[in-house]
Amino acid sequence: MNTAEFLNIANAICPERELLVFEGAKRTYAETEERVNRMGNALRSLGIQKGDRVGILQVNCPEYVEIYFAAARIGAIFVPLNFRAKREELSYMLANAEVKVLFTGNRYLEMVEAILPETPSVRHCITLDEKQEGYPHYADVLGAASAEEIYCEVDDEEITILMYTAGTTGRPKGVPIRHSGLTNYILENVEPADPEREERNLLSVPLYHIAGMQTMVAAVYGGRTLALMKQFEVRDWLETAQRERVNRAMLVPSMLKWIIDAPEFSCYDLSCLKVMTYGAAPMPFEVINKAIKVMPGVSFINAFGQTETASTITSLGPEDHSLEGLTEEEKSTKILRLTSSIGKPLADVEIKIVNEEGQDLPAGEVGEILARGLRVMTGYWRDEEKTAQALTPDGWLRTSDKGWMDEEGYIYLAGRADDMIIRGGENISPDEVESVLYSHPQIEEAAVIGVPDQEWGQEPRAVVVLKKGEQATEEEIMEYCRQKLAGFKRPRSCIFIEALPRNQMGKVLRKNLREQYNKKVEG
Repeated sequence: MNTAEFLNIANAICPERELLVFEGAKRTYAETEERVNRMGNALRSLGIQKGDRVGILQVNCPEYVEIYFAAARIGAIFVPLNFRAKREELSYMLANAEVKVLFTGNRYLEMVEAILPETPSVRHCITLDEKQEGYPHYADVLGAASAEEIYCEVDDEEITILMYTAGTTGRPKGVPIRHSGLTNYILENVEPADPEREERNLLSVPLYHIAGMQTMVAAVYGGRTLALMKQFEVRDWLETAQRERVNRAMLVPSMLKWIIDAPEFSCYDLSCLKVMTYGAAPMPFEVINKAIKVMPGVSFINAFGQTETASTITSLGPEDHSLEGLTEEEKSTKILRLTSSIGKPLADVEIKIVNEEGQDLPAGEVGEILARGLRVMTGYWRDEEKTAQALTPDGWLRTSDKGWMDEEGYIYLAGRADDMIIRGGENISPDEVESVLYSHPQIEEAAVIGVPDQEWGQEPRAVVVLKKGEQATEEEIMEYCRQKLAGFKRPRSCIFIEALPRNQMGKVLRKNLREQYNKKVEG
């Protein structure tokens, strides 16, 4: 089964149910089905054939969903572009993908116009907001096309999405995602559409990210109503969750923290919310512990995956988030899992931990996390060198995440391989030190980086954001860490800043911090 069939099936089961709710506008499954057929026929009239690439540069919007399913229906490859990309990055992605049709938000049109001479593959540029002179408009293109149903044989193993990873170094990498990469996960983990069961999903993470696309496609297969937000904003999220009576939501840890810390949080009725999935960045225990207390009745799920794995490959389920009725020993185990575990591998995924020589490590030893399964990519788009670096000859994906596995099969993160701090031959996981810093009563956010040291090679440095109205000195932070960490792990210096640099998915950009605060430790 390919993803295009998900919309067909859900529409056959619940055609009059709302599929999309966006800024007051609502569209049913039947209405969306017709618009998808129109857009598919429009793309064909523009010369798009099976395997051609169709790009979009825009914040979340209903057109995003329609264009994806239209492309999937005719066998084209959908290319969601990061709207935060710089000019050079966007130019590279368009050229590398050889996008033939580009849908763009008006706010990006000036940059797109400057890039088009460098990207001759782009034959058509269609605007998504107000009409612009010299460019075809989405509504006109859609309205002029036939609503006749489209028939195209699309194999499960064909590429449906070409998604570019942001990357921390070098150019973005194109990850081809096959239909099966999404359908295998969804068919195994999502209940199909049911006329007797209605669920409402709040989607605020960007659709150019794999978490957003997975959530969107899963919602369609499940016959859910998708309350779609352009971009995440705390008050807007709370208002949308209350107004639309949403049952499910997906957030990154920083978003969840902002929501539960918002002064107006208690003013909103979130009683319909039953499932909260989080992931994409480490979750401080203080945040998830508070969320569990202030959101009673919500089942929390930590989902871990990468663009290269197409969808979730490990999860920490609701049962692992409960601290009720536990002995102190059991509670400490649960807290450790909530702090740094990504749970257990899903049934169709293999996970192992290896050392630098690629040898399997026993339980408890830190190494690189490798993953293998039918949903793992077979290689980067047109990049044999990076493919060889990422995949072993027998198909294991090197995730670049450090971690370890306990005796029960739970996997724990220990930071990115390139974030690991090595002090006098000892490996220090930034995540572990950050967990201690987050427990400090005056600290709002924290990140740990390695800085050069003549004697030890590297020393850990804390980069800290204090809570509003709070004060603390470097010496106080150092003393706090001294009491809670092994000597070699504790930070030797501390810098206070206004806010940590993060990407759209809430991940701290340690590379930026290293570039700015990487001066060697004195003395």
